[in-house]
Amino acid sequence: MTGVNLTYLILSLLLGLMILLFIFRIILTWYPQVDLNRLPFNLVAWPTEPFLVPLRHIVQPIGGVDITPIIWVGILSLLREILLGQQGLLTMMSRL
Repeated sequence: MTGVNLTYLILSLLLGLMILLFIFRIILTWYPQVDLNRLPFNLVAWPTEPFLVPLRHIVQPIGGVDITPIIWVGILSLLREILLGQQGLLTMMSRL
């Protein structure tokens, strides 16, 4: 296994997990009564909150709805496609 393949595998798992956590975070916003400091909800809130806080200073809630998790899903999906997609940078490097 080469360094490119190992990087591809690690990034694939990491980006996939983060996208999944942000999707769960979007679903949790539908239930405002959920306490994000209790298990199992803190397993979703803890890794995503450091990404959401700085973006909340830039993007204010629209109509009282926090759209920052949606923005992060878009950013991570784009990053995943650029790096790991069918014609992504790491995909092309692994074919050399």
